[in-house]
Amino acid sequence: MNMFRFTSVIAAAVAMLSISLGAQGDIRIRLGAVVPKGSLWDESLQYVRQEWRRISGGTVQVTIYSGGVLGDEPEMVRQIRQGRIQAVGLSSVGLSRIDNGVSCLQVPMMFRSYDELDYVRDRIAPTLEQRIEAKGFKVLNWADGGWVHTFTKKPARTPDEVRRMKLFTSAGDPETERLYKDFGFQVVPLSLTDMITSLQTGMIEAFSTVPLFAELQESYKLAPHMIDVLWMPLVGGTVISQKTWEQIPAAYHAPMIEAARGAGTRLRSDIRAMGDEAVRAMTKRGLHVIALDAATRDLWQSTAERAYPQLRGSYCPADLFDEVVRLRDGFRRDHAR
Repeated sequence: MNMFRFTSVIAAAVAMLSISLGAQGDIRIRLGAVVPKGSLWDESLQYVRQEWRRISGGTVQVTIYSGGVLGDEPEMVRQIRQGRIQAVGLSSVGLSRIDNGVSCLQVPMMFRSYDELDYVRDRIAPTLEQRIEAKGFKVLNWADGGWVHTFTKKPARTPDEVRRMKLFTSAGDPETERLYKDFGFQVVPLSLTDMITSLQTGMIEAFSTVPLFAELQESYKLAPHMIDVLWMPLVGGTVISQKTWEQIPAAYHAPMIEAARGAGTRLRSDIRAMGDEAVRAMTKRGLHVIALDAATRDLWQSTAERAYPQLRGSYCPADLFDEVVRLRDGFRRDHAR
C-alpha cells in the first residue's frame, strides 16, 4: 500500500470514528476555574453541570477542574482559544483578557453599593456580551465575589501609607498591575501560589482581595489589618467557547442559559452574605478592621477619581467608561429623591 492510499485509509477511519462518536450525541465540556474546590463558586459551577446534564438527557457532560489545576485565568483563556478546554469561570482578570470592556465595572471607587453595581451591570451587560461574543466566547452568566479590600501587615489608613508598602499583584495580569501603578502603588507581581510565602518573607506587605477569599486562603493571618474601604466590586462570570456552544443542539440553549444565569444570580446573593460573615469570623480570630472617618474616606475617593482620566480609554474603552458614569449618576439622582 503506498503512502497516499495509507493516509486516505487512516483519514477515512478517523472520519468514520468521528461520525460514530457524533451519533452517540455526547458533548464533553472541560470547564476550568481558579476558585477553591468546595467553595460557593465551585458549588455554583457544579449545579450548572448537573442541570445541563438533566436538560440534555445526559448528552452534555461537563467536567469541572477547580482550584487552578489548569493554570491561572489568563492561561485558561489561552487554553480555550487553543481548544484544550471549552469553558471557564472567570473573575474580571480573565474576562478582561477576552475584552477589556469588563474593566469598566472594575474602576476603583466607581460604585458605593451593590445596588449601583447591579443597576449599571444589568444595563451594559448586553453590550459587554456582544463584545465578548465577537471574540469567540458566549457569556453563560455574571457573578461577583464581593467587595475588594486592602489587607496589610501593619496598620494603614491613607493611600500614602499603602503606597509605602510592597503590594501584591497577580503575575500575568498587566491590566491590574498598570491600574495600581497609576494609583502610585509599588506593586510586586507574583503567582497567587507564592503569595503566602511572600508575606512570610516580607517580599510583599499588602494585598487586595475580597474578604471571603482572604478567609478561605487564611492570608489575613499574615496581613491582619483590613482597611474599611470598598475599593471595587470583584465581578466575574462563566464563558464557553462559541464553537462549543454552537455544537450543542439549539433546543437546549434557552434552558441551559436559564440554568446558568439562575445559578449566577443565586451565587451573587450567597457570596454577598458570606462576605459579610467572613469579616465577622476573621475579626473574632484576630483581624483588625480599620474604620475610617469621613475625611479619610473622602481622601480615598478623591485619590481614585484623580486617576480616572488615565484609566478612561486605556484601562477600559472610553465610551463604556462614560456610559458607566452616566448610568451610575442617573441611579444616584433617581434614588436621592
